[in-house]
Amino acid sequence: MKDQITGRPRTVSGTAADPGRVATTPLAPTVLLADPDPESRAMMRDALLEGTRPCQLRTVETGKELEGYLRDPNPANPKPALVLIDLDLPPEGGVETLIKLKRDADLRHIPVVILTSRPEPTSTAAAYEAGANTVIPKPATFIALVRLVKVLTAYWLEAAALPPQQDLP
Repeated sequence: MKDQITGRPRTVSGTAADPGRVATTPLAPTVLLADPDPESRAMMRDALLEGTRPCQLRTVETGKELEGYLRDPNPANPKPALVLIDLDLPPEGGVETLIKLKRDADLRHIPVVILTSRPEPTSTAAAYEAGANTVIPKPATFIALVRLVKVLTAYWLEAAALPPQQDLP
């Protein structure tokens, strides 16, 4: 059966360890998701497919992979317009990973949203103190996730004036 073309925006998924599956020239903004849970990554991919804004989704599972992706000069790994980090990202946690990113002059301009399954005042405060642009509780249902993703992409990828990409030669 042949693939059918639909009007629905598509994302290009891949991982930093799977460069054969990614385009070398970004056709749409890149969203980089750092989440250790494969089910959460799959749900985010599906929610982005339901969205109104085409974007490329790239995923990593650990803070070390996130840092490696962001520091990789390979054009197959375009710099993201938005980074989503799970608060419980191994090995050190999402806040510690965020602190490292915000200390790096080449990376600190990238907007970072922290996602958490258990919003607590102390962890929320720590994430903002570390430089998070937003902290959002993970939605309990897929429909709520789709609504959230539509709002996130509308704001961060369409409405917000972001710094220019700094990975140009």
